[in-house]
Amino acid sequence: MLRLELVNTGTELCLGDTINTNAAWIGQRMAALGIEVARQTIVPDGGAVREAIEEAAARADVVLVSGGLGPTNDDVTRESTAELLGLSMVQDATVTAHLEAYFTKRNKPVSAATLRQAMVPVGASVLENAFGTAPGLYFPAELGASRGWHSHIFLLPGPPREIKPMVENCVEPRIRALTPDGASRQVIYLKLTGIGESDIVEKAEKELQAVPGLELGYCIGKGDVDVRLAGQAGPVATGAQIVRDRLGEFILSEDRRVLEEVIIHTLTESGEWLATAESCTGGYLASRLTDVSGASKVFGHGFVTYANEAKEKHLGVPADLLQLHGAVSEPVARAMAEGCLQVSGANHALSITGIAGPTGGTEEKPAGTVFIGLASLGQETVVRRFFYPISRDRFKLLTSQAAMDMLRRRMKGLPI
Repeated sequence: MLRLELVNTGTELCLGDTINTNAAWIGQRMAALGIEVARQTIVPDGGAVREAIEEAAARADVVLVSGGLGPTNDDVTRESTAELLGLSMVQDATVTAHLEAYFTKRNKPVSAATLRQAMVPVGASVLENAFGTAPGLYFPAELGASRGWHSHIFLLPGPPREIKPMVENCVEPRIRALTPDGASRQVIYLKLTGIGESDIVEKAEKELQAVPGLELGYCIGKGDVDVRLAGQAGPVATGAQIVRDRLGEFILSEDRRVLEEVIIHTLTESGEWLATAESCTGGYLASRLTDVSGASKVFGHGFVTYANEAKEKHLGVPADLLQLHGAVSEPVARAMAEGCLQVSGANHALSITGIAGPTGGTEEKPAGTVFIGLASLGQETVVRRFFYPISRDRFKLLTSQAAMDMLRRRMKGLPI
């Protein structure tokens, strides 16, 4: 098996100013290829970068280095690697053209510092960066033969939006070519929502573990759980069918799309519109929906009716209903959803009213209590009560997840 190491560069990572999400993501991607990351190293910008690369390259078959490819003086990853391998650098015409086009589009000149990114060590291959300025670089193992190394070295940009597509499109194909079984290996991620990891284990794990050659893993996300199935095609297909048979109603996607993406896609396919009316989540649900490209085709109204007066004025919630039951109640959630549906002219409307906490709760309605309503044209309005006695940010996340899952289930014809 290949020995693979990560070298993550950046003073901000050492100080804790930036969380190293790249390492976790790369670890998952490599695990899908059957490769376990042997070591992760984090070093600050500057001279420590060269030392870390030198140590990793002497041990590993593959070294992935992230960060330090930019235009500033402390971005030394490119130069350090060239020096270690004894390679001269030349300005690459293709990278230069990319930089010029990038900055011309933004009406900015290409500075001398920026052109540093076009310097490529002789013998290295350029890895295209479609989402930034700094290209990646690949050094095949033979370039380190004079030092007794057998390591394939990849230099990758630090920003997640740049490194992820580069790993998927440029790094993984090369690594597969280095692993005899890599080409035939498969991995499936079944994303589930509305069910916890322990319930998944109880309902399906024993049967999954009985499948010969199937590698099983879990990853808890933001209100969802990924079930990762890896191995050869036969065992993976068997495992995926087990999950579908045992947990089908909870499967959100099999292509790693998150809930808001699935909701927007489903609404687009059906030609239907959604509106939202939020109180305690303060627009968080609408924000998640509008994070998805194309949301404007299916989402036209998002009301944040935090105060009772706003619920009355914008959604038509009767004042006596608020007085009798309180804002956090099943009748008010129902009235909010139905009022939102009528005012917006949408096909579906979701309402949320609750107590995010940690203060404001009562014995009858403790902090964490929330009511979610779903009103749809020609269908019965449904209201469900949930209880999330956690931090405010986590409360908003899980509440918005539960609201969207109610809509997902309705659109799929599942019980809510």
